[in-house]
Amino acid sequence: MSQFTAEDEAELQSLLRRLLKSVKDRISGAPSIECAEEILLHLEETDKNFHNYEFVKYLRQYVESSVGPVVEEETDSGARGEAHAVGPGQDTLVHVVTRKTRESAEYHQMMQTLKNTMMVVVESLINRFEEDQLRKEEMHRESQTEQSNSHYDNCSDSDSSFNQSYAFIKQEQLQVLAEKLDPSRPKEVRWEALQTLCCAPPSDVLSCESWSGLRRTLSAALADPDPDLSDKVLRFFAKTFSSSPLNVTREIYTSLAKSLESDFLDHKLRLPSGSAGLDVNRPDITRLLKQMRLMNDFQKEVSAFWIRHPEKYMEEIIESTFSLLTLHQHPGLGPQATDKALEPTHLLALLDIKASWFKKWMHGYYSRTVVFRLLDRKYKSLTVAAVQQCICYYEACDQAREETTEILHSLERQHINPPQRSLYTRRELEYAYFVHSLCVLGRLLMYTNGRKLFPIKVRRRKEPVTLADLVVILIRILYQHPRPYLGHSSHTASLSPTCLVREVLGTVCDSTESVVEGLFQTPVLLTLMDPIVTLLKGQQAKLNCPATTLTHIADTLARMASTQGGLSLFLHERSLEVTEGQGIPAAHAIVQFTQRLLGKEFSWLGEGEAWHGVCGAFMLVCRQMYNTCEGLQELRPYALQDVLASAWKQTSSQSESISTPTPGAEAGNASQELPNHSLVWEETLLDNLLNFAATPRGVLLLQQTGALGECVSYMFSRFTKKLQVSCCEKFGYGVMVTQVAATAPGVRALHSSGFVQALVVEMWSVLECGREDVRMVQPRSTPMDPVDRSCLKSLVSLVNLLCSGHAVWELLWKQPLPNVPDYSLREIPTSIPDLIDRLIAVNSDAKIHSLFNYEQSHAFGLRYNQFPPPPLSFTLFLRPLSHTRRFHQPLS
Repeated sequence: MSQFTAEDEAELQSLLRRLLKSVKDRISGAPSIECAEEILLHLEETDKNFHNYEFVKYLRQYVESSVGPVVEEETDSGARGEAHAVGPGQDTLVHVVTRKTRESAEYHQMMQTLKNTMMVVVESLINRFEEDQLRKEEMHRESQTEQSNSHYDNCSDSDSSFNQSYAFIKQEQLQVLAEKLDPSRPKEVRWEALQTLCCAPPSDVLSCESWSGLRRTLSAALADPDPDLSDKVLRFFAKTFSSSPLNVTREIYTSLAKSLESDFLDHKLRLPSGSAGLDVNRPDITRLLKQMRLMNDFQKEVSAFWIRHPEKYMEEIIESTFSLLTLHQHPGLGPQATDKALEPTHLLALLDIKASWFKKWMHGYYSRTVVFRLLDRKYKSLTVAAVQQCICYYEACDQAREETTEILHSLERQHINPPQRSLYTRRELEYAYFVHSLCVLGRLLMYTNGRKLFPIKVRRRKEPVTLADLVVILIRILYQHPRPYLGHSSHTASLSPTCLVREVLGTVCDSTESVVEGLFQTPVLLTLMDPIVTLLKGQQAKLNCPATTLTHIADTLARMASTQGGLSLFLHERSLEVTEGQGIPAAHAIVQFTQRLLGKEFSWLGEGEAWHGVCGAFMLVCRQMYNTCEGLQELRPYALQDVLASAWKQTSSQSESISTPTPGAEAGNASQELPNHSLVWEETLLDNLLNFAATPRGVLLLQQTGALGECVSYMFSRFTKKLQVSCCEKFGYGVMVTQVAATAPGVRALHSSGFVQALVVEMWSVLECGREDVRMVQPRSTPMDPVDRSCLKSLVSLVNLLCSGHAVWELLWKQPLPNVPDYSLREIPTSIPDLIDRLIAVNSDAKIHSLFNYEQSHAFGLRYNQFPPPPLSFTLFLRPLSHTRRFHQPLS
């Protein structure tokens, strides 16, 4: 096809219009005509759908039909050798064919025809656009003569979607739209104005002089009972949020927040009472939920880009949000009040129950500073309401607390979706508010400025609520939580008071300052220890789920004991009265309780997994105390190591007595799980025994129990798996190796467990079997290679083994060097004498040639020999080796 017909021109015009419609967002967003031209010229590079456009497909087909025969002919000529020779330094076949085709008459004719035709098509489109503009102006003049208040539709004709992307709105037209949106106008007129507004660029709408009037009319339409009008305004707002810069979306967001604020103040909605529920399908509630959902979606996204704008934009967004959420008509009346207003936070909690929007706002320092400033100076009532909600939940009657299980089960489907949920009871709304408030408070307590908001004055309390008071309330909520519902999913379990309070307490424990201000207080310690002291007195603790609650208490105590301040509080604060008239430190009460747990004195715990969990949790608390010298000295009279060793020996003997099941034999689930639970419990006891090795005195006590060898073997198994000591310890197994290696029994245990052999093999493997470019001797300023780090780690562990005379005596005394005439290339040293023979005492050609990397390996051995000096016995042992002939000679 070399010529275009009239039908071809019409088809090209239609295809070009559709192409421009597809890329209108890019073109309309261009700041200048030159930028728009650049976008079109580089469309193939930036648009992944470029080759799927019908216009592109049409042009490709036209080009193929016009110059396709020429390309095929030139390709065949090149293949037969008739074209220019193709070889090194010359054009390739593709280049030759391309050049020949561009020089052909068919190509020039095609380009000329295409150029002339496209000029006609583009001129036709421009003429049509001008005709549409003239027609619109004429219609506008006619409408002005018919009505005293002119109304003008700024969009192009409905059949010209292409022209809509090039029609811009004027200031006068926006004034007309504001008048048409007046609530006194008929619905059809307002609907038509909203249709027009949705077609206009949001930036033009918000930059017009009549925006303030338009804003009022949009808010009125947003609150209109007719769902069509309010939904149309929401679509305009949603479009603005997704396609406009922050300075534009800020205006829309604040308008949305103000509209919601007016709705809550005007309608004065009430929480349902009795057995009634809040029906989210009610038109007024549906409208509020839709607006709140749009606002919440923007809240969760805006923090990603507001740092690129001035602080005042961000501050207006945050302040408008807080202004809405602090609408408390009856603050502090609690869930038992018969007449309580439905607040914005109730609906926000249904949509975002764990306050993810607030967590994102508090993540960055840029926004966190503004949040704290506004909360402190202007919106402190928001924090007061959150604290009040926690107090109300705590003070609720027993029946209300028992209903929590049922509420959690129902909130598993809390997403607003008519086929799933349409009715929410008052208890569910209040509980969602409580969860939202607790998540907000948990985020505030992470930061110093958040803790400075306390103490807080709340209703029905004479004294202000301090940070310690709040923590005490949360702990008591933890005690009162009912038994978990068996059918809870992971999502619903995360909404339980237990998980929520644990998260907040964990947040407090993670910061040194917050743990001092929030947990290292006598009232908090007394509250945590209250169930333990009650049980020690032989009384029944008021816990709805004792095993779970005691485990959570122990987790918090372990975190506290892992810090110096918490340990000092446990060891020296004598405020617990286990016996009449005698106060003891918390550390003593914890150890006594742990001993009684291991002695199985609390029959109500049973002997299954629950008992194992509680025992393990409290043993972890004891471990944080006895792995320090001060704590071990304080707890030494209780001989806890003997109790642990006795429990371990009993469990070990029971594990050995359990017969191994035969293949195919039928057994119940309980009998099949028993060996596994027994093994886990045995390892737990060994792990706690092993941690006595964190101090020299603890090593002696561990050795006296007779379980040193088993503990070292257990340590070696975990060391080879690269497992951490525990979540609370700040030291590794290297510390324990050093402590254990200081005694002769400890060194024997390390050697018999395979620890020494493993370290020797690991270092040899890195040196001789690793990469060939390992450089063991390098300046300190040079970054250390990962392989060097591995060697250094093994070296330090080996030196730790040889830091005492007992270790040298056990490992090296009367141990001859192999010094054999031949060494296999695959022979790997497995002991320290072997390592000395192969790396340090290199006194024969056989040893030299057995090393893959002689220079670096021997240099490493010499540096090992010159490491911070070991004891005298080790030096005397190595001195005769220094007189060997080739000990310091380089490879010839």
